[in-house]
Amino acid sequence: MKRYFVIALLAVAGLVGHPSVARADITFFVGLSPRPEVRPIRGVAAGISMLIVGFEFDYAESGEDVVKGLPGMKTGMFNILVQTPTNTSIYVTAGGGLYWETFNGARKINAGTNVGGGIKIALFGPIHVRVDYRIFTLRGSPRVANPQRLYVGINWPF
Repeated sequence: MKRYFVIALLAVAGLVGHPSVARADITFFVGLSPRPEVRPIRGVAAGISMLIVGFEFDYAESGEDVVKGLPGMKTGMFNILVQTPTNTSIYVTAGGGLYWETFNGARKINAGTNVGGGIKIALFGPIHVRVDYRIFTLRGSPRVANPQRLYVGINWPF
């Protein structure tokens, strides 16, 4: 009897319930990498969010400076986000992917992970400002093992 009640309850919930709307967004960002020395960074992130959990892919790059001994870095990371379901959304994120490091003609490709967090603040209409901070752990033998990234971007949900 208990089993039939649970099945009936799930069937009714499936018929009258409404799933939360999944939303996609894209962010174009600029920022800086403060470690080992401050330098500019730029990139793009695209993702999809359910009510609290989201997934995104981000790509970022910073230029090489041979005189200062700073390698160029490109990252491509897949991340999961846990966020507040409000208009101003605070989130934490973790993920992994690949990095490409270049320095004086040499190129390394390997895996890496990242953790971080940020906030998306409504500006006007659908446009948000996004502020994000990440700490990376890079595998292999990179010139900078734990680079960091702080950026500000324009976020457009659709």
